[in-house]
Amino acid sequence: MLSKTQERLLKNVQKPARYTGGELNSVIKDKDAVKLRYAFCFPDSYEIGMSHLGMKILYSLINARADAWCERVFAPWPDMESEMRKAGVPLYALESGDDLRKFDMIGFTLQYELSYSNVLNMLDLAGLPLRSRDRTELTPIVVAGGPCVCNPEPLADFIDLFQLGEGEEATNELLDLLIECKEKGATKAEFLRAAAQIEGVYVPAFYDVTYHDDGTIAAVTPKEGAPARVTKRIISDLNAVYYPENFVVPFIEIVHDRAVAEVFRGCIRGCRFCQAGFIYRPVREKSANTVNRQAQCLCDTTGYDEVSLCSLSTSDYSQVEQLIPQMLEWAIPQRVNVALPSLRVDNFSDELMEELKKVRRSGLTFAPEAGSQRLRDAINKNVTEEEVLRTCAQAFRGGWTAVKLYFMMGLPTETLDDIAAIAQLAQKVVNAFYQNPDKPKGKGVTVSISVASFVPKPFTPFQWEPQATMESLAEKQKVLLENVHTRKIQVSYHQPQTSFLEGVFARGDRRLCDVLEKAWSLGCKFDGWDEHFRFDSWMEAFHACGIDPGFYANRRRDFSEILPWDHLDYGIRRAFLEEENRKAHQSVTTPNCREKCAACGAAKLNGGRCDAK
Repeated sequence: MLSKTQERLLKNVQKPARYTGGELNSVIKDKDAVKLRYAFCFPDSYEIGMSHLGMKILYSLINARADAWCERVFAPWPDMESEMRKAGVPLYALESGDDLRKFDMIGFTLQYELSYSNVLNMLDLAGLPLRSRDRTELTPIVVAGGPCVCNPEPLADFIDLFQLGEGEEATNELLDLLIECKEKGATKAEFLRAAAQIEGVYVPAFYDVTYHDDGTIAAVTPKEGAPARVTKRIISDLNAVYYPENFVVPFIEIVHDRAVAEVFRGCIRGCRFCQAGFIYRPVREKSANTVNRQAQCLCDTTGYDEVSLCSLSTSDYSQVEQLIPQMLEWAIPQRVNVALPSLRVDNFSDELMEELKKVRRSGLTFAPEAGSQRLRDAINKNVTEEEVLRTCAQAFRGGWTAVKLYFMMGLPTETLDDIAAIAQLAQKVVNAFYQNPDKPKGKGVTVSISVASFVPKPFTPFQWEPQATMESLAEKQKVLLENVHTRKIQVSYHQPQTSFLEGVFARGDRRLCDVLEKAWSLGCKFDGWDEHFRFDSWMEAFHACGIDPGFYANRRRDFSEILPWDHLDYGIRRAFLEEENRKAHQSVTTPNCREKCAACGAAKLNGGRCDAK
């Protein structure tokens, strides 16, 4: 419930519905009847955060407890932030309108490195000290989870503890511990010492980092009884794990405005550039019956007319051809569209296409990732040009007229010929449409190619590789455009400056904390948005702190170097990653996990079980 002061701000901002709360299925509780209040913070706009499945799961999970109340907090857009600061209104949660200082636990999800400045900005808007050492009381405890915490060091000075891996079980254990500590009057230090013993919990203050003269890490030394290595948490049985029966339905359109049914976690493919494909291992699947039941329930409770099947590679789900007909039995009569993102060109079957044609049709998206076969082999994409063209032709025969292809540039071993090959492959897809005798009459084809700048990430075979320089990426973008000769091919690509900064923080250490705070003080926030990105201010911050960002982004690491995340265990054997790196430089592929287990090591986290086997 917003106060009159909070309500008065809304008349001066765009999209006031971002800040009102009160949506269908939002949870209101008596704050005096709960033992713990949790503020789930998403460090980006409402439209981005409300699309995030992890927030939906943990919001409902915590609110399923009688003793806890979880509320949502999003980064206010600059127009709202300006109004809040002028009126002295601190950052508040949508359900109660209470400011964050009244909460026991403040949880951030870290999905993207360029959201880090928003984390600091949200803490400051809440009236809380930025540095964890300056927040001396037991509450609020500031925690963070999400994929970026596989290297949490650039935020180590600001976050009290990080949750590694999947949060459904560890979150409840942390809440139980904090309630216990509150009731017995424990100190913050006592809570953190106990929390550090929970599997998957990393307390950065309990680790000292020393450096060599050349700036590389000499040692990471635990103290206060913290474990030498912190192992990520995983959920073993996805059929039994908690999943929401409803989602909060926003008043305004969000990025992914639909129901979401998760089908499996992990990935069988082993693409060497893909962090998610490694940090979410081992593969664990839900049964088709479970997915179908959860999808139908969500559509019933939200009114959504579209449900998306969520995974890293939906067509790799072993029960997909059993699941889709089950879902269509109720989806077609209820006029619900079933969306299958993350399709693979090498297993897009005629049967799957026929099922998809029964529901509302949208464009198809595939990810060849590289233009030439040599480079696809180097990154272990295990997709051939013939498969790409055959699948696109298959889709065109089925009536599709729009295809989106995802690529990357700046990949290890890449040449300018590989860049030209992106445009050449797109042209072949265009040609495949016009060579189709059954193409829709009177319609043309649109082939969209989206080209991201490759960023080396922790826990991948490319974690040791140098990132391409901004100058090199700009040259490659120019070469790509010069090789596109038809308006039927639409090209989009990332700005090299944002990719450079992402690369710095992806593999940075805790010395970047000072840079981050300095950049924030210079006005940096919403760095993932082109209209707000201030590259010059970031470079000023690096200079002021005496740190060369190229040390983190553009430098090749030796296999013997201690990496900032080496004391964290995501299940992947370092020797396996090293071997995959060597194979990349030889353009040698590794079979996917269903063809042959590569012994990556992740199955040890699940008692040796991996559903890919």
